[in-house]
Amino acid sequence: MNSYGLFMILLATYILILVAIGWYFTKKQKSVTDFWLAGRRINFVAIGCSAAASWMTAGGILAVVGLYMLLGMGSIWSFVAPNILALLLIALLVGKIKHLPAITQPELLEQRYSSSIRGPVALIIVVVMILFAVADIKGFALVLEIFFGLPPVYAAAIVALAVSVYVTLGGLSAVIWTDVIQFLFLAGFAFAMALAVTGSATSSDMTASISTSELLSNVPEGWWNPFSIGILAVMIFIFAIIPGWITEQDPWQRVWAAKDEKSARNGMILGSFLIFLVFGVACTIIAIGLNHIYPDIQISFGEIGMGAMAQAEPALLVYIFDHFSPLLIGLAGVGLAAAAMSSTDTFATSGGSCLSRDIYQRYIKPDATMKEMLVINRVSVLIIVVGATIGSFYIDGIIDAIHIATFIASAAYFFPLMGGLYWKRATKEGALAGLVVGFVAQVSLTVIDLVNTPAFSPSYLDSIHPVLSNHGVIAGMALSGIAFFVVSLATKPSETVNLAPFFKDAAMKLEERIVVDEADPQYKKMRKVLTEEITGDRAHLHLIVEASTEVNWNKFVKNITSKYHEWVTPAGFDSVYRLTKSDMLACVSVTRGQTEKEIWLESEPIVKEVDLYRKEMFIAYNEVSEILKEMGAVVTIS
Repeated sequence: MNSYGLFMILLATYILILVAIGWYFTKKQKSVTDFWLAGRRINFVAIGCSAAASWMTAGGILAVVGLYMLLGMGSIWSFVAPNILALLLIALLVGKIKHLPAITQPELLEQRYSSSIRGPVALIIVVVMILFAVADIKGFALVLEIFFGLPPVYAAAIVALAVSVYVTLGGLSAVIWTDVIQFLFLAGFAFAMALAVTGSATSSDMTASISTSELLSNVPEGWWNPFSIGILAVMIFIFAIIPGWITEQDPWQRVWAAKDEKSARNGMILGSFLIFLVFGVACTIIAIGLNHIYPDIQISFGEIGMGAMAQAEPALLVYIFDHFSPLLIGLAGVGLAAAAMSSTDTFATSGGSCLSRDIYQRYIKPDATMKEMLVINRVSVLIIVVGATIGSFYIDGIIDAIHIATFIASAAYFFPLMGGLYWKRATKEGALAGLVVGFVAQVSLTVIDLVNTPAFSPSYLDSIHPVLSNHGVIAGMALSGIAFFVVSLATKPSETVNLAPFFKDAAMKLEERIVVDEADPQYKKMRKVLTEEITGDRAHLHLIVEASTEVNWNKFVKNITSKYHEWVTPAGFDSVYRLTKSDMLACVSVTRGQTEKEIWLESEPIVKEVDLYRKEMFIAYNEVSEILKEMGAVVTIS
């Protein structure tokens, strides 16, 4: 059997395993949180493997090897180092973001500012996630073209169909646990390639046999120097790329999905280390070996500069095709398919969550039931995958697609997001100004740069001044930052209800003393039906209230927020919070249930405060019941 036939059999088997995982988790999807955040139950090992797999695309591996071949360690700042450093920095932010009751970043920004910023940020994230997914499909298309002579449409179809099936079935749970398998497959592939390339480069089949140590030292002068591109260029890359990656939504969703703060932090650190192993160790060895096997690529680099990337990027694939048996070519193809899928599924869930929760549920149908939302969740994932598939036919460069997406994110919402977390004086007007100015400026600079840069030439903006390199993202971020700070200082400070989830001193103004008689028969009745589950350092309290008639959700929300000042809607009508504590994740929230008659009350307090929040749940239940009775409904709990 030829390599293509073996590849299709192996790939079909692999995809069936992924679909089986998705099918397993589809039975566990009861709420939006279950679908988008895996029920907040993931351990640190799975978080780490998923974080690493999500950022190691098939195209990324090929591009990293190609950049190493041409530029050596000086190229780490354009992709590898930002990956590693961004996850470490996110680990430092875990304590600030883990306790926030958000499913998406746009939802978090509405909680901090207002509804006016949620929609625009959601749409920007959707665009960014589609561009990231395009890079995955492009990388896999290169694999299929070199290995089997297939056109790009095959890569788009394979990735789109596989990812759509298992992600729409199992949500983020399926994504994370398939990522664990995909990372193991990918890491095994990378280190197997390092051994194979090293063996070929040092074998007697070459012009002169050399040892492994001689191979690693036989590199151009300055190859091992990570600062060979100059300190200024390093700083530009750091400020251009890392802000966009530490504010990227998909790692934040993994922080929220972790079972506790410790698991989230350790998972990010583990993910950073795993990326280092693959990109920093395996890809380095592969690049050195390939330079020895294909010395003409370095010669071409001396003649045509970065135009030689057209030879360097697919060099690993050419090596595999030239040296491996059909079976091993098929296995290598599946390994790179795993890399493409492990990233595409992440970007599909991240972008899809914005379409589902931040666009549909927030603006189109706030009173959608959980059952309806599970359908919308799956449709949203499909939209992202289809968008990436279409985009893959129009965008050529792998790294360029990643960088364009990153630069838009950095310029558009770095300051509104991070400023909102750490600066009390940030306002909704300032956030919106920073968002709009940064997005418009960055898109404009990118278009100007691409239109005016001839093929295989230095970028147009870079030729004007080094600070304008990377499509002028430093300028885009600067304009966004200026707009954000100036407008914030010139406008009215945020309301206490918007500050409370983010700043403890503001939350203290809302705290109230809870008094509940534990001997109360109604309290005892509620305790019997209250579902409690301990996960990590938090408890999950869940109470289902059923009305005798269908509940007019919008009217219910208006009535309860009007009668009780503690009830607020900081992120739209789909969720109502009884905001009485600084830990908003622990505050009781009310959402639609599975049907038009059901209402869910939920709370996620830290374990040592469970008893306090049982009483908080009882007070919330009484207030919800009172409103429903006023609306003419008889209330039961289950």
